[in-house]
Amino acid sequence: MQLSHIIFAAGTLGTSAFLPVRPLSFSQTTKDAALLTDTRSSSSTSQLNGVLISEYAQRDVPPMEQWAEQYGMQKAPGIELYSEDGSDYQLITQQGVGAGQTALFVPADIILSSNAVVQECGGALQQAEAVLIEMEQGIAQRLPLFRLMVKILAEYDKGQDSLFYPWLNAMPKLFYNGVAMTDGCFACLPPYASMLAQNERNTYSRFLNAIRLGYVPLSQETINNDQVMQWAYNIALTRFHEVWEPTRQKFIAPMADMLNHGSEANCEITVDQVGNFNVAALYDIPPGSPLTISLGDPTNPTPIFAKYGFLPTDCATIFCKAIHLEPQIEELGYDFKDLLFQTQSGEIAPKVWDIFLYELLRNNDPGAADQFYVACKTNDEDTKKHYHDNYFQYTLDALKQHVYGILGDVENLTMKAQSYDLTTHPRVPVIVAHNNLVRDTFTMTASLLEQMGQ
Repeated sequence: MQLSHIIFAAGTLGTSAFLPVRPLSFSQTTKDAALLTDTRSSSSTSQLNGVLISEYAQRDVPPMEQWAEQYGMQKAPGIELYSEDGSDYQLITQQGVGAGQTALFVPADIILSSNAVVQECGGALQQAEAVLIEMEQGIAQRLPLFRLMVKILAEYDKGQDSLFYPWLNAMPKLFYNGVAMTDGCFACLPPYASMLAQNERNTYSRFLNAIRLGYVPLSQETINNDQVMQWAYNIALTRFHEVWEPTRQKFIAPMADMLNHGSEANCEITVDQVGNFNVAALYDIPPGSPLTISLGDPTNPTPIFAKYGFLPTDCATIFCKAIHLEPQIEELGYDFKDLLFQTQSGEIAPKVWDIFLYELLRNNDPGAADQFYVACKTNDEDTKKHYHDNYFQYTLDALKQHVYGILGDVENLTMKAQSYDLTTHPRVPVIVAHNNLVRDTFTMTASLLEQMGQ
């Protein structure tokens, strides 16, 4: 989602209805620090020795909301944090929010910024980043994420002395995404999902190695704690919001990071020139509704699964899983989001037929493959139809082979996952849910293909 950078003015239609309040200073007085200490001690789950990150430790969310309010966070009337189980939280509206109305305002003073981390850490961070880039050239684009991880670790190091202690203690402890998975988990996923999940864990491993070289000023106790390091990475990965203008950077805004995913998001986040966050309704949101933003492409839920560890329940399509045809996909200039099966009907997107036919032609008639390639690149639908008509049965057979192959694989993978002990593999349920979505969709697709062959 492209974000605009504007300064919000109170009373202007479509902009923030809240006026920024004067926040507490980063250099707190003893009185200000005492206020935060009182807030922290209001919860029976607060810990005197710092942030608990055990996977099954309780999240301490109410003090975080009070802390954010002390620093100028403002909510529209009726906006509340809600949880059914004390583990998963979301923002909901009890009174409804009108289109264009501000639902939440978060001041820059309590927002973590990847650009600000560069200024705070200086040369030490630059040395670590240089080493990181040497490990993998393509990882340079993920440096903003690395910086947020470093910032979270630095604040964790401070414990209760950290400005962000209430927020850190409110963070989730248990994750179900690719970084948190084991090799056994990867072995229970179809190739596309397994690849995406392992990519996240590989990035984490690069970050971990770069930090452990000692350039970044963190305590050795923190650096050597695998659980802390993975937790910090997951917090940065799953809670950031990215902007591209005037410069690319990632932010984490306490309270705004409680917005959950919606395939049809009802809210939009904008960031002003100072760095304040404004969450506004895209359309009228009725009472009792969750406030949602988009965390990824709703047509392809697998990347969301790998990154965030959940499976959207309202996804209408999934990728056709033709990962073995990635070279052909790239040659034709297609994207995974173009190559979809409908989850409610099994219907096949036209470009799926294109890539399977293109592969057949390349292997059997290179001249025809060249002509079909040009037709795809120039959107020559008549020529494409000519080739599809002439080679329909062959393309149909190739698609059938692919679909039935995936169905067989998914069945075996799911059986393997269900053989695991949940106490040692708590991610099994979300893995099985992902595999079941693939199974159900591909079963409908197989039925359609059989009808086409009659």
